[in-house]
Amino acid sequence: MSEVAAKAIPTQTGILGWVERTGNKLPDPVFIFFYLIIALVLFSVVAAMSGISAMHPTALDEVTGNAQRIEAISLLSPENIQRLWVEMPTTFTHFHPLGYVLVVMLGAGVAERSGFFAAGMSKAVKSAPKTMLTPVVALVAMIGNHAADAGYVVLIPLAGILFAAAGRHPLAGIAAAFAGVSGGFSANISPGQLDALLFGITEEAVAASALDPSWTANIAGNWFFISVMTVVYLPIIWYVTDKIIEPRLGPWTGGATAGRSADAASPDPAGETGELASRGLRHAGLAALFVVGLWLLMVFAPGTPLIDEAACEAIADADCSIHAQLAPLYRSLVAAFFLLFLLTGWAYGRATGSIKNHRDLVEMMAESMKDMGYYLVLAFAAAHFVAMFGWSNLGLISAVHGAAAIDSTGLPLPIVLGLMVVFTGLLNLFVGSASAKWALLAPILVPMLMLLGISPEGATAAYRVGDSATNIITPLMVYFPLILVFAQRWQKDFGLGSLTAMMLPYSIWLMVSGTVLIVLWFYLGIPLGPDAPVGYVMPAAMP
Repeated sequence: MSEVAAKAIPTQTGILGWVERTGNKLPDPVFIFFYLIIALVLFSVVAAMSGISAMHPTALDEVTGNAQRIEAISLLSPENIQRLWVEMPTTFTHFHPLGYVLVVMLGAGVAERSGFFAAGMSKAVKSAPKTMLTPVVALVAMIGNHAADAGYVVLIPLAGILFAAAGRHPLAGIAAAFAGVSGGFSANISPGQLDALLFGITEEAVAASALDPSWTANIAGNWFFISVMTVVYLPIIWYVTDKIIEPRLGPWTGGATAGRSADAASPDPAGETGELASRGLRHAGLAALFVVGLWLLMVFAPGTPLIDEAACEAIADADCSIHAQLAPLYRSLVAAFFLLFLLTGWAYGRATGSIKNHRDLVEMMAESMKDMGYYLVLAFAAAHFVAMFGWSNLGLISAVHGAAAIDSTGLPLPIVLGLMVVFTGLLNLFVGSASAKWALLAPILVPMLMLLGISPEGATAAYRVGDSATNIITPLMVYFPLILVFAQRWQKDFGLGSLTAMMLPYSIWLMVSGTVLIVLWFYLGIPLGPDAPVGYVMPAAMP
């Protein structure tokens, strides 16, 4: 597949060609972190020698009672050198995203390898009336981003097949599915592994800044926002597909079957439905109901293990929030998604025969961890970069001075969030990995926005809008060559420029609508999720 994709991609010219050539010259994200760590060490030495400092916004000096001065610390100091080598295992294993993502992916790997994700998406799309084909494809694509690779490998080529069978242009189906899976990557009706990944990095950034030691990540912290994103993005993808893309492609006269070429061995998802798959989906549905019922039992049954009934005992009733009592429930969601994916995948596999015994189940879980090998290497580099930023105090110092600079411009905070979306979208053209970009940006942006009155959940929401909107137009996106191959099954002369031009209207509309959404959300002050306000108030200064 990769060889076919490589041969199919011509040299791009213009701005997109410059993006492609520049991005290809960048090193792997792991080495980007390595080079940044070297630069950070050198800068920390210079900053310490220059006496760069800032006043801590929440900590007081015990002697003077004034705000505590934070000074830059050299990473080549004996203490930091010792910390680097002695605490290296702890720095890595205590990196918050690591545990969150690995736990969720243990379950998601079973759901994907058993065929549950593919069958669910195929069944949903194939059952759609022809008049509703575009919105159903777009909705399933956005929800299907929980399925990771399956969304790209199964749903996108399937959408082309279904559009052709309906007498519509198959490239329009591929475009709608690609826009939903990748352009709407952050939109969904429920949190998932992406939320675990991003909020783990956010929690690490808040902890490194020491601005609010009591703040902990809640992977449902963007739940309301991403649900509304789904509602907003759905009609946009529908409109762009039916009113802009398909009319430009013209009527389809090639029939309902794609031509086969050198990629004939690529997965053809046409057979993902049938009685066996339907039986598996019914069993998976029962498993999902069991998990939901189990969590409801732990919330409402006697003893309420997921409700902290004593949370409000030490504070006044007027100051107590139901969310304080629900904190254990929110923090249990990582385990809930693990169990949900694991049991639904297992039930589907047992019913269809893709899982014959417990050894198959264990093997699927092990295979999912093998797929996480690159992420583990990236997490090792990112964990040390974030930690060393905190050891040097440069993250907090940069945040304090950056917040002061933005405040001096008089820009309204919603506009600041909008600019962050645009900046992230531009950076996404060159660095495709969502976790790599957020690990680079979060140590400065999260505490800086906290100082400006924007919550960590608000910073994360703004980041994910920009991170997804430009996925579909950058040739550096890892699945871009694969989508090109799928398109060339229907139109052999369809090149890289053709794919980029086809996806550009989606990217523009999604970027504009997402930016407007986050700006309006802040103006209206709507919570981004349960116990996740968009605004933020710094805790009182303490010695």
